[in-house]
Amino acid sequence: VGGIIKRFMKENGVDDSCVCMYEDGRTAISLAYLNERNDAEYTFYKDYPKARLDVEWPTVNKDDIVMMGSYFVLTPVLRSKVKEFLDYATQQEALIYYDINFRSSHASEAIKLYSTILENFEYASIVRGSTEDFQNMFRLSDPEQAYKREVSFHCKQMLCTDADGEISLFSPSVTKTYKVNKIETVSTIGAGDNFNAGIIFGLLQEGVGRDDIASLSEEQWGHIIAHGMAFAAEVCQSFNNSISQEFAKNYFDDAQ
Repeated sequence: VGGIIKRFMKENGVDDSCVCMYEDGRTAISLAYLNERNDAEYTFYKDYPKARLDVEWPTVNKDDIVMMGSYFVLTPVLRSKVKEFLDYATQQEALIYYDINFRSSHASEAIKLYSTILENFEYASIVRGSTEDFQNMFRLSDPEQAYKREVSFHCKQMLCTDADGEISLFSPSVTKTYKVNKIETVSTIGAGDNFNAGIIFGLLQEGVGRDDIASLSEEQWGHIIAHGMAFAAEVCQSFNNSISQEFAKNYFDDAQ
């Protein structure tokens, strides 16, 4: 499975020089099952080595974009190593994007992990969650309440998605909701990940650094979020979990 992942990265022009392979375990995999709405439910299979993240961190420079997320950045087993890297990235003045992705299977741990969640908000330049994430973590399904009560004190920029509903933006300069175009959905697997990828692409296209994020205009946010929606919509219309190379090439050419 690790070999498949590395081949996929190379085929898509992603540098794999910082990927570390281990022998005393297996790469985690997930099986996704689509329901009648083409939304996925997952089963995970994990057999990790005893020593995880025993690696040299990649070099991070000012205004590089570091993405973190899911239970990976909350689990106590890895927290000291994750925090070590986040401290380094913050020191280097990287822009840190936090995709919460807090699944219902961990909802019972929300109180125990609360302080770590808030600490992640402190590190983040942008917090991105779904209404489901905030319900699982804080029992708050309203994005504005989640922002005001839990996020804004720690991180001023928040994006909230709601499946095929509206996207909510909260920032010091702009508060706005964006309607999502209705499409024929084949599979929602990868929609969130590709939304993130589109947002990162938008930040790069707009030349946004960490110090710029708080003063982005409504027009700039509109462009950035449009990229996120376009990437997510493309993935939802096929059984692929990522945008195709053809889509990527045409989209990049059009964006220039």
